[in-house]
Amino acid sequence: MDTNGNGDGATVAEERAPEPVPDRVPALRRLLRSRTARAVTAAGLAGALLGAGAVAWRTDTLPLAGPAPCWDSLADATMSDLFGDRRTEVEEQSLQAGPGDWKAMYGQCRITSYKDDAARRQVTLRVHQLDGLRGTDAHEWPREYLAAGLVPLGDGLPGMTSASRAWLALPQSCTGRDEFTGPTVVDIAMGPAGLEGSAEYDREDRAALTRALVEATNGVIREFGCSGTYRTPHDLPSLVTEQDTRADAFCSVKGLTLPAAYREELARTRVGGGDGGPARVCEVGDASSPSLRMTTVTDAALTEIFHRDVLKSGLPVKGPKGYGKLNGGRALYRASCQTGHVVFMVEQFERTDDGGFGLTRELLPGYVAAEAERIGCGPEKVTLPDS
Repeated sequence: MDTNGNGDGATVAEERAPEPVPDRVPALRRLLRSRTARAVTAAGLAGALLGAGAVAWRTDTLPLAGPAPCWDSLADATMSDLFGDRRTEVEEQSLQAGPGDWKAMYGQCRITSYKDDAARRQVTLRVHQLDGLRGTDAHEWPREYLAAGLVPLGDGLPGMTSASRAWLALPQSCTGRDEFTGPTVVDIAMGPAGLEGSAEYDREDRAALTRALVEATNGVIREFGCSGTYRTPHDLPSLVTEQDTRADAFCSVKGLTLPAAYREELARTRVGGGDGGPARVCEVGDASSPSLRMTTVTDAALTEIFHRDVLKSGLPVKGPKGYGKLNGGRALYRASCQTGHVVFMVEQFERTDDGGFGLTRELLPGYVAAEAERIGCGPEKVTLPDS
């Protein structure tokens, strides 16, 4: 994992001094000569153009030599693994910066499969830069894409994957990154977040979703006029499963003690992310709607999406290496470590049996101390404001 948050390094195969993109305008002008532009033209001739910059087609109307779905990226084998032999329809936007406040949204591609006339499965790919200045990506995006069910892609790839959600950061040498912004990512969604099936189906879906993500990201890199490709990981970590809570190592964090009052109701946990990934996440409760989540974000670029929250929302949290905020059901602390900025976060989504929302206050100091020690950023001791 690129701990500096650059999204570069060994993950880009044969990246021979990739051309930096000092300004997005030249890169986007190159899109006019790109495969996507040609795809829009081809579909327009077929009468399938849907609005400015968007194109839709059915697989049985594509020309034999036409572009692949989603910016000429998804291979036939990947489409087959995701959708079987069902008819599919593709709605694809050409990649370009959005207007005004939406300039960091570059486009999306949606694929829907059908059995007869009934929609059966839908996959949506988005290309966008994660925001930290206004805090628009600090809540909903982590709930889906920094959840415990996701595991690191491995092989140095700056992203995470599960059977329903996955994301991968583009190389910063290609996209650049402004102050207070996170990385530009390609994320992929299939069905409801956190939806789980049998282990066999989840492994198959996760593998197919991961291949589609990597192929689409490589297509975006080409569309942006940059060089280099990511390799699809050969082996992914085991699926994340529930485990009994250890009171003396809550969320499998050595040294983190769960207060006795909560041990019965917080009896089962799931821990995803693991060492070497962009984030480590522990959840308590239902996979699709956890009651408690504790997250350690070690990817320095990714920590920027919490920039506003650690500065402007709630009561101050202080420590020798950083600062943070405590705000009701959410507490965050951002520390400066050897690898760059790290964010430690405790979120409580539901009331405890006693009707309170005090878990963030009770757990944050011990969580920061134990996690900082685990990742080599300790010792770290935070102080909380008086209640």
